Amino acid sequence: MLLFSNAKINLGLRVIEKRPDKYHNIETIMVPVGLSDLLEFTEQSHRKIDFINTGIQVNCTESENLVIKAYHLLKKDFQIPGIKIHLHKFIPPGAGLGGGSSNAAFMLKGLNDYFKLELEPSGLEHYAGMLGSDCPVFIKNKPCLAEGKGEKLSPVTLPAGLFMMLLYPGFPVSTLDAYQGIIPGKETPPLPDIMAMDPLCWKDILHNHFEDTIFSRYPAIREIKNALYNQGALFASMTGSGSSVYGLFSSKPSLSKELTEIKIWEGEISG
Repeated sequence: MLLFSNAKINLGLRVIEKRPDKYHNIETIMVPVGLSDLLEFTEQSHRKIDFINTGIQVNCTESENLVIKAYHLLKKDFQIPGIKIHLHKFIPPGAGLGGGSSNAAFMLKGLNDYFKLELEPSGLEHYAGMLGSDCPVFIKNKPCLAEGKGEKLSPVTLPAGLFMMLLYPGFPVSTLDAYQGIIPGKETPPLPDIMAMDPLCWKDILHNHFEDTIFSRYPAIREIKNALYNQGALFASMTGSGSSVYGLFSSKPSLSKELTEIKIWEGEISG
Protein backbone atom coordinates (compact mmCIF):
# COMPACT_ATOMS: atom_id res chain seq x y z
CA MET A 1 0.00 0.00 0.00
CA LEU A 2 1.30 3.43 -1.01
CA LEU A 3 0.39 6.44 1.15
CA PHE A 4 1.06 10.16 0.72
CA SER A 5 1.77 11.44 4.21
CA ASN A 6 1.34 15.21 4.15
CA ALA A 7 2.66 18.06 6.29
CA LYS A 8 0.77 20.73 8.25
CA ILE A 9 1.22 24.36 9.16
CA ASN A 10 0.03 26.26 12.24
CA LEU A 11 -2.09 29.38 11.90
CA GLY A 12 -1.29 30.96 15.23
CA LEU A 13 0.16 28.99 18.12
CA ARG A 14 -0.65 30.05 21.66
CA VAL A 15 1.04 28.33 24.59
CA ILE A 16 -1.57 28.82 27.31
CA GLU A 17 -0.17 27.18 30.43
CA LYS A 18 2.06 24.44 31.74
CA ARG A 19 0.22 21.30 32.81
CA PRO A 20 0.85 19.17 35.91
CA ASP A 21 2.12 16.40 33.59
CA LYS A 22 4.86 18.80 32.35
CA TYR A 23 3.23 19.21 28.92
CA HIS A 24 1.65 22.50 27.86
CA ASN A 25 -1.90 23.42 26.94
CA ILE A 26 -1.95 25.13 23.57
CA GLU A 27 -4.35 26.70 21.09
CA THR A 28 -3.57 26.57 17.39
CA ILE A 29 -5.17 25.99 14.03
CA MET A 30 -3.54 23.12 12.18
CA VAL A 31 -3.90 23.12 8.41
CA PRO A 32 -2.87 20.23 6.11
CA VAL A 33 -0.66 21.19 3.17
CA GLY A 34 0.39 19.30 0.09
CA LEU A 35 4.07 18.70 0.86
CA SER A 36 4.14 14.93 1.41
CA ASP A 37 6.37 11.99 2.23
CA LEU A 38 5.88 8.67 0.44
CA LEU A 39 5.09 5.83 2.81
CA GLU A 40 4.76 2.31 1.43
CA PHE A 41 4.36 -1.02 3.18
CA THR A 42 4.03 -4.57 1.92
CA GLU A 43 3.06 -7.71 3.79
CA GLN A 44 5.72 -10.36 4.30
CA SER A 45 5.55 -13.97 5.45
CA HIS A 46 7.73 -13.66 8.56
CA ARG A 47 6.42 -11.68 11.51
CA LYS A 48 9.19 -9.13 11.87
CA ILE A 49 9.27 -5.59 10.55
CA ASP A 50 11.81 -4.27 8.03
CA PHE A 51 12.29 -0.54 7.58
CA ILE A 52 13.97 1.38 4.76
CA ASN A 53 14.43 5.16 4.79
CA THR A 54 15.36 7.09 1.64
CA GLY A 55 15.33 10.80 0.87
CA ILE A 56 15.84 12.89 4.01
CA GLN A 57 17.13 10.60 6.73
CA VAL A 58 15.24 9.98 9.97
CA ASN A 59 17.87 10.30 12.68
CA CYS A 60 16.37 8.23 15.47
CA THR A 61 16.57 4.72 16.83
CA GLU A 62 14.05 2.07 15.83
CA SER A 63 12.42 2.31 19.26
CA GLU A 64 11.88 6.07 18.71
CA ASN A 65 10.64 5.79 15.12
CA LEU A 66 6.97 6.80 15.08
CA VAL A 67 6.16 4.72 12.00
CA ILE A 68 7.47 1.57 13.66
CA LYS A 69 5.80 2.52 16.96
CA ALA A 70 2.47 2.87 15.11
CA TYR A 71 2.83 -0.66 13.73
CA HIS A 72 3.66 -2.16 17.13
CA LEU A 73 0.84 -0.23 18.80
CA LEU A 74 -1.78 -1.86 16.56
CA LYS A 75 -0.03 -5.22 16.60
CA LYS A 76 -0.60 -5.42 20.37
CA ASP A 77 -4.37 -5.44 19.81
CA PHE A 78 -4.72 -7.04 16.36
CA GLN A 79 -3.31 -9.99 14.48
CA ILE A 80 -1.06 -8.20 12.01
CA PRO A 81 1.68 -10.01 10.05
CA GLY A 82 5.16 -8.70 9.47
CA ILE A 83 5.58 -5.88 6.98
CA LYS A 84 8.30 -4.16 5.02
CA ILE A 85 8.15 -0.36 5.24
CA HIS A 86 9.72 2.10 2.83
CA LEU A 87 9.62 5.75 3.89
CA HIS A 88 10.88 8.30 1.37
CA LYS A 89 11.02 11.66 3.13
CA PHE A 90 10.56 15.07 1.58
CA ILE A 91 9.32 16.80 4.78
CA PRO A 92 12.34 18.02 6.75
CA PRO A 93 12.42 17.02 10.44
CA GLY A 94 12.55 19.74 13.07
CA ALA A 95 10.81 22.15 10.72
CA GLY A 96 7.47 22.60 12.49
CA LEU A 97 5.66 20.65 9.76
CA GLY A 98 4.63 17.55 11.71
CA GLY A 99 6.26 15.11 9.31
CA GLY A 100 6.92 12.37 11.85
CA SER A 101 3.44 12.70 13.35
CA SER A 102 1.92 12.51 9.88
CA ASN A 103 3.93 9.39 9.04
CA ALA A 104 2.65 7.71 12.21
CA ALA A 105 -0.98 8.66 11.61
CA PHE A 106 -0.90 7.53 7.99
CA MET A 107 0.65 4.24 9.04
CA LEU A 108 -2.27 3.71 11.43
CA LYS A 109 -4.78 4.55 8.70
CA GLY A 110 -2.99 2.39 6.14
CA LEU A 111 -2.79 -0.65 8.42
CA ASN A 112 -6.45 -0.22 9.34
CA ASP A 113 -7.52 -0.15 5.68
CA TYR A 114 -5.18 -2.84 4.37
CA PHE A 115 -5.81 -5.39 7.11
CA LYS A 116 -9.51 -4.45 7.51
CA LEU A 117 -9.22 -3.78 11.23
CA GLU A 118 -12.51 -1.82 11.10
CA LEU A 119 -11.35 0.95 13.40
CA GLU A 120 -13.55 4.06 13.25
CA PRO A 121 -11.90 7.50 12.96
CA SER A 122 -12.39 8.05 16.69
CA GLY A 123 -10.53 4.81 17.40
CA LEU A 124 -7.70 5.79 15.09
CA GLU A 125 -7.49 9.18 16.81
CA HIS A 126 -7.22 7.40 20.15
CA TYR A 127 -4.27 5.34 18.95
CA ALA A 128 -2.73 8.39 17.28
CA GLY A 129 -2.92 10.33 20.54
CA MET A 130 -0.86 7.60 22.20
CA LEU A 131 1.93 8.29 19.71
CA GLY A 132 2.04 12.08 19.96
CA SER A 133 -0.01 15.24 20.43
CA ASP A 134 0.21 16.24 16.76
CA CYS A 135 -0.76 12.81 15.43
CA PRO A 136 -4.59 12.89 15.76
CA VAL A 137 -5.00 15.88 13.45
CA PHE A 138 -3.62 13.80 10.57
CA ILE A 139 -6.42 11.27 11.05
CA LYS A 140 -8.96 14.00 10.30
CA ASN A 141 -6.53 15.71 7.89
CA LYS A 142 -8.69 18.83 7.69
CA PRO A 143 -8.20 22.31 9.17
CA CYS A 144 -8.85 22.03 12.90
CA LEU A 145 -8.66 24.09 16.05
CA ALA A 146 -6.36 22.09 18.33
CA GLU A 147 -6.53 22.57 22.08
CA GLY A 148 -5.25 20.79 25.19
CA LYS A 149 -1.92 19.19 24.28
CA GLY A 150 -3.05 19.44 20.66
CA GLU A 151 -5.27 16.38 20.73
CA LYS A 152 -8.64 18.15 21.29
CA LEU A 153 -9.79 18.89 17.75
CA SER A 154 -12.72 20.77 16.29
CA PRO A 155 -13.26 21.72 12.62
CA VAL A 156 -12.66 25.26 11.48
CA THR A 157 -13.32 27.08 8.20
CA LEU A 158 -10.54 29.06 6.53
CA PRO A 159 -10.90 32.03 4.18
CA ALA A 160 -11.04 30.99 0.54
CA GLY A 161 -8.49 31.79 -2.13
CA LEU A 162 -5.27 31.84 -0.09
CA PHE A 163 -2.05 30.88 -1.88
CA MET A 164 0.83 29.68 0.27
CA MET A 165 4.58 29.66 -0.10
CA LEU A 166 6.39 27.37 2.34
CA LEU A 167 10.08 27.99 3.00
CA TYR A 168 12.69 25.97 4.88
CA PRO A 169 15.88 27.74 6.02
CA GLY A 170 17.98 24.58 5.77
CA PHE A 171 18.32 23.71 9.45
CA PRO A 172 16.06 22.19 12.15
CA VAL A 173 14.93 23.64 15.48
CA SER A 174 14.55 21.53 18.61
CA THR A 175 11.02 21.64 20.02
CA LEU A 176 12.45 21.06 23.51
CA ASP A 177 14.73 24.08 23.17
CA ALA A 178 11.85 26.18 21.83
CA TYR A 179 9.68 25.46 24.86
CA GLN A 180 12.46 26.46 27.27
CA GLY A 181 12.06 30.10 26.29
CA ILE A 182 8.26 30.21 26.36
CA ILE A 183 6.25 32.44 28.70
CA PRO A 184 2.71 30.97 28.62
CA GLY A 185 -0.31 33.26 28.39
CA LYS A 186 -3.87 33.58 27.17
CA GLU A 187 -4.77 35.72 24.14
CA THR A 188 -7.91 37.00 22.48
CA PRO A 189 -9.80 37.00 20.18
CA PRO A 190 -10.49 33.26 19.78
CA LEU A 191 -8.66 31.72 16.84
CA PRO A 192 -11.85 30.66 14.97
CA ASP A 193 -13.03 34.30 15.14
CA ILE A 194 -9.75 35.42 13.59
CA MET A 195 -10.28 32.99 10.71
CA ALA A 196 -13.51 34.86 9.88
CA MET A 197 -11.59 38.13 9.52
CA ASP A 198 -9.78 39.49 6.49
CA PRO A 199 -6.26 37.93 6.46
CA LEU A 200 -4.87 41.46 6.14
CA CYS A 201 -5.84 41.87 9.82
CA TRP A 202 -3.98 38.76 10.98
CA LYS A 203 -0.52 40.32 11.19
CA ASP A 204 -1.35 42.18 14.40
CA ILE A 205 -3.53 39.57 16.16
CA LEU A 206 -2.46 36.09 15.01
CA HIS A 207 0.74 35.14 16.80
CA ASN A 208 3.04 32.17 17.20
CA HIS A 209 4.37 32.30 20.77
CA PHE A 210 7.55 30.50 19.77
CA GLU A 211 8.70 33.24 17.41
CA ASP A 212 10.28 35.57 19.98
CA THR A 213 12.51 32.84 21.38
CA ILE A 214 13.38 31.25 18.04
CA PHE A 215 13.95 34.55 16.23
CA SER A 216 16.43 35.67 18.88
CA ARG A 217 18.39 32.44 18.49
CA TYR A 218 18.02 32.12 14.72
CA PRO A 219 17.77 35.59 13.14
CA ALA A 220 17.70 34.02 9.65
CA ILE A 221 14.17 32.74 10.35
CA ARG A 222 12.97 36.25 11.24
CA GLU A 223 14.57 37.53 8.05
CA ILE A 224 12.60 35.01 5.98
CA LYS A 225 9.35 36.14 7.57
CA ASN A 226 10.16 39.80 6.92
CA ALA A 227 11.16 39.02 3.34
CA LEU A 228 7.78 37.36 2.72
CA TYR A 229 6.02 40.51 3.87
CA ASN A 230 8.28 42.53 1.58
CA GLN A 231 7.13 40.27 -1.27
CA GLY A 232 3.50 41.16 -0.58
CA ALA A 233 2.34 38.44 1.79
CA LEU A 234 -1.02 39.08 3.48
CA PHE A 235 0.28 37.11 6.45
CA ALA A 236 3.55 35.37 7.27
CA SER A 237 4.55 33.23 10.22
CA MET A 238 6.84 30.55 11.49
CA THR A 239 4.99 27.24 11.77
CA GLY A 240 5.06 25.13 14.93
CA SER A 241 8.24 25.58 16.94
CA GLY A 242 10.15 26.22 13.69
CA SER A 243 12.11 26.30 11.58
CA SER A 244 9.88 26.59 8.49
CA VAL A 245 8.12 29.83 7.58
CA TYR A 246 5.13 30.34 5.30
CA GLY A 247 3.56 33.29 3.56
CA LEU A 248 -0.08 33.60 2.55
CA PHE A 249 -0.87 35.60 -0.58
CA SER A 250 -3.99 36.55 -2.52
CA SER A 251 -2.43 35.02 -5.65
CA LYS A 252 0.76 33.26 -6.64
CA PRO A 253 3.67 35.69 -6.18
CA SER A 254 6.99 35.93 -7.95
CA LEU A 255 9.45 35.39 -5.14
CA SER A 256 12.94 36.83 -5.05
CA LYS A 257 15.80 34.50 -5.98
CA GLU A 258 16.85 34.11 -2.34
CA LEU A 259 13.40 32.91 -1.28
CA THR A 260 12.90 30.73 -4.34
CA GLU A 261 16.05 28.81 -3.44
CA ILE A 262 14.62 27.76 -0.06
CA LYS A 263 11.00 27.21 -1.15
CA ILE A 264 9.88 23.63 -0.49
CA TRP A 265 6.18 23.83 -1.44
CA GLU A 266 3.61 26.15 -2.94
CA GLY A 267 -0.11 25.85 -3.50
CA GLU A 268 -3.57 26.89 -2.40
CA ILE A 269 -4.85 26.13 1.06
CA SER A 270 -8.53 25.89 1.90
CA GLY A 271 -10.88 24.40 4.41
